Amino acid sequence: MRPRLPLLLLLLLLCSTSLEAQLRPLAVPGGVGVLDLGPDSAPRPQVWLQERPVAVVARQGRWQALVGIPLDTPAGSLSLRQGPSPEQGTLLSLRVEPKEYPAQYLKLKNKGQVELSPENEARVAREHEEIKALKQHWRDTPYVDTDFVLPADGRLSGRFGARRFFNGQPRAPHSGLDIAAPRGAPVRTASGGKVLAVADYFFNGLSVFVDHGQGLIGLYCHLDSIEVRPGQWLEKGARIGTVGSTGRSTGPHLHWTLVLNGTNVDPELFIRP
Repeated sequence: MRPRLPLLLLLLLLCSTSLEAQLRPLAVPGGVGVLDLGPDSAPRPQVWLQERPVAVVARQGRWQALVGIPLDTPAGSLSLRQGPSPEQGTLLSLRVEPKEYPAQYLKLKNKGQVELSPENEARVAREHEEIKALKQHWRDTPYVDTDFVLPADGRLSGRFGARRFFNGQPRAPHSGLDIAAPRGAPVRTASGGKVLAVADYFFNGLSVFVDHGQGLIGLYCHLDSIEVRPGQWLEKGARIGTVGSTGRSTGPHLHWTLVLNGTNVDPELFIRP
């Protein structure tokens, strides 16, 4: 009889395989850059982008930093630091290439979702600060699974980074990936993790935050229903709710935002083509 692998060793092998399986680095604004930090026989290093910690994972026998690049980053050299704190250690440099995102024009029947009342402006401001704090959450984990599954079945109807115009008025670029699907269709978590928060927002509607580890956070928006609770642990592909059209939405769809070191990045980089 073939001897069984110890459970811990089996888990390590599965995690290593997953890490090497998928992430298509693209060092552009809104993309994910990768920096080689040396063999993973050494202790895992720490890397910082300004004051924010950066995910460091073992891939193909090497330590690699996975750097979420802010969408407003100009082309050129992006400075990071490897060391015990943002102020101490070795300076690193990541080359960022330019990228032009297309424009997207949307028509909303509810004009109150474009031209906000004072009450809704105040609500949106409060929610913005809450969402910003959640996106900066950090949970240290030895492994990060970067081989994601698409969180809903449907047509990709809105790509990340598109310059958006609502009723002809310019608004912030699209912060995630839209998947058109019928109301009530299942929504699943793209990778394993812990439910960080659930909420109902003015723009995002019913939303679920899932913490995938080391600053990699998924946000699932416009849900019709939520079937998980804060603090709940989820396996990859676990059902978290159903597709809806809550918040500012032109129809039933899932809006999926992916955050890395506090900044929105293109979710398609984590999905098998």
